[in-house]
Amino acid sequence: MKTFYRLALLFLLSGCDSEPNSLSTGMGQLLDGNIQGYTAVTEGKQLSFPRDHQAHDDFRQEWWYLTANLTTETGEHLGLQWTQFRIALAPPAPDTANGNGLPSSWQTKQLYMSHTALTSKQQHLAEEKWSRGNPHFAGTQVSPLAIQQDNWQWRSSNDELFPATLSVATDEFSYQLKLESQSPLQLQGDNGYSRKNASGTVASYYYSQPFIRVSGTIERDGKTMMVTGDGWLDREWSSQFLAKTQQGWDWFALRLDDGSALMLFQLRDNSDPKQHFYSGRRMYPDGRGNNINHQQISMTATAWQQTQSGHYPVSWQIAIPSEDIQLTTQALNANSTMPLSIPYWEGPIKINGSHNGLGYMELTGY
Repeated sequence: MKTFYRLALLFLLSGCDSEPNSLSTGMGQLLDGNIQGYTAVTEGKQLSFPRDHQAHDDFRQEWWYLTANLTTETGEHLGLQWTQFRIALAPPAPDTANGNGLPSSWQTKQLYMSHTALTSKQQHLAEEKWSRGNPHFAGTQVSPLAIQQDNWQWRSSNDELFPATLSVATDEFSYQLKLESQSPLQLQGDNGYSRKNASGTVASYYYSQPFIRVSGTIERDGKTMMVTGDGWLDREWSSQFLAKTQQGWDWFALRLDDGSALMLFQLRDNSDPKQHFYSGRRMYPDGRGNNINHQQISMTATAWQQTQSGHYPVSWQIAIPSEDIQLTTQALNANSTMPLSIPYWEGPIKINGSHNGLGYMELTGY
């Protein structure tokens, strides 16, 4: 069954216009496809909250993405990830009784996939769930806000993102967390319009909450641990995330010791490193933030780790002269590959240099 879902996902993400292939062709081959009939991302659109916390079924793909750097009561450092993806099976059709162009609410054009992982210095545990979109199985709820797939559930106390609880249970670990934030949401790119290439022909709507206080419990190996720490939520949706020529991305969510947060990514071109696309934003708890000119961003891999699913650059040097930032990164656990339907690397990191701090790194397309 998992093999079937993997093949189905590759077809869906590639727009069903090519045979499933090796990831060596690039994530762009998976996330670029036939967008006819789907809503396009357009510059100048104003995001609206709390409405945009909900699913956008007229776009091809979207995700709700939480990462957290946590510490147990005994001082152990952990990383935690929870992601809910929505993937459209087909473009929206003219409205019918259930609003999806389908005769029954039990039929759906939406597929949900959820990932979760718990990372320590010695272990990286990862799990995956699949479901069709249906209020009984997976989707979003307006008020109070809920984002859920079966028993993996984000539940807010109102129609906003926070305060909220996040409860997840897998065969190897489980957690129940309280999530709180008083900071304004951060709109990435140009007021939420996030370019994915220099021409702007590929883009997403993208906002973040980098300043989340996390507390709660994690159960692992039959033991329950109290944890506290900091979380980061990313929300993104689009009908075309990458161009075909783009191999994948390297993404960083960093909290610096001066109280600011730094989001960075590079999208790698298949054939020419000079065509790599960079984006970044420096953010502050009071809502201030400034975008970083892509020409000011330098990212250089300094150490690699061979895993079952690929060869990943797990240590980096990052330089942003305009922000007086010079950083080196180190993974808590270099073997943090997500061995799921589409493998990638995701895990907590430590930063040193002009600033110290903690954060998260995601590496795809290797």
